[in-house]
Amino acid sequence: MHWTTDQSAPSVGQVVITKTRSPIRSNVGLKAVMAVTGILLALFLIAHMLGNLKVFTGETSFDHYAHWLRDIGTPLLPSTWYLWIQRTVLTVAVLAHIAAATVLALRARAARPVRYAHRKKVQGSYAARTMRWGGVIILLFVIYHILDLTTGHLNPQGDVSNPYGNVVADFAPERWYVTLFYTLAIVALGFHLRHGAFSAFRSLGQQSPKGELRARTAALVFAVVLCAGYLVVPFAVLTGLVS
Repeated sequence: MHWTTDQSAPSVGQVVITKTRSPIRSNVGLKAVMAVTGILLALFLIAHMLGNLKVFTGETSFDHYAHWLRDIGTPLLPSTWYLWIQRTVLTVAVLAHIAAATVLALRARAARPVRYAHRKKVQGSYAARTMRWGGVIILLFVIYHILDLTTGHLNPQGDVSNPYGNVVADFAPERWYVTLFYTLAIVALGFHLRHGAFSAFRSLGQQSPKGELRARTAALVFAVVLCAGYLVVPFAVLTGLVS
């Protein structure tokens, strides 16, 4: 908060109190929050996908990798501390991402309070139009995924000492509905990533027609590769390739 003198007021020296909005609460600041948290979450998704693909190296290798994650940072950190630090950071990033997106959406709606009967329909990508419900699906999936393969409460096996067995039990053919839900969530994530990556590339200067085409192509490739990397595991289990 700062003090200013209103030069247009009739009373000389009138003191006016104005509020200065924090830069991070401005539209530019909120978009920066979305960008930073989005990049952080995207990097985690890439690393997590690569870790999931180790299921194809066999049960022993996959279980060794899963147990190694619990011991990262030891002996400097107690066992599992790294995982909890990572989970805390990711939770804060998700909440900040959702909060920034919600505030920006509400401000955009408030800026156009009147709907005109003959207003020309704004053309947008399918990904952009589904960002809201896609975000809800992703959030619900993350909660389920944690209760399923992290804590084991919703996993049919739920054996912390056998992560490979948990994955196989989770996506077994008789649990096809789990694979279906997983697929829908990953597809929603793909649309979300495609739109977010395209916006990021555009912000980095891809403003020309050719630059926009490159940005769209790069965003699409990134989203497809990430989705394929995540979906190949449950479908490998479903079809018996991994058992």
